[in-house]
Amino acid sequence: MKPIDSSSLMAMRKVIISQNDALQKAVAAKPPEVSSAQPSFGSTMTTALNQVNNLQHDAGDVTKAYTMGETTDVASVMLAKQKASLGFEATLQVRNKLLSAYKDIMNMPV
Repeated sequence: MKPIDSSSLMAMRKVIISQNDALQKAVAAKPPEVSSAQPSFGSTMTTALNQVNNLQHDAGDVTKAYTMGETTDVASVMLAKQKASLGFEATLQVRNKLLSAYKDIMNMPV
């Protein structure tokens, strides 16, 4: 094993001190402020539920127009129904996950 000379030891010491100073400055600096422009969980859920509701209404309107003979485009009717169905299924899965998380939290020992 090669002995460490004093010049390389001093160089390593300077590097460690400079890294320590940088870390102390980072700790002393204020944390970045959270932007209030980010939507809250409640507003995000409300927006998602409104979108699913709109998809369901659109599917109902397209189906009604098809049954009344106002349109003959079966593909658009099926597409609207599938979009509404997928939106509902996704909403249902989110609800199930939220209920599961709530039950897990309520069953935690205090």
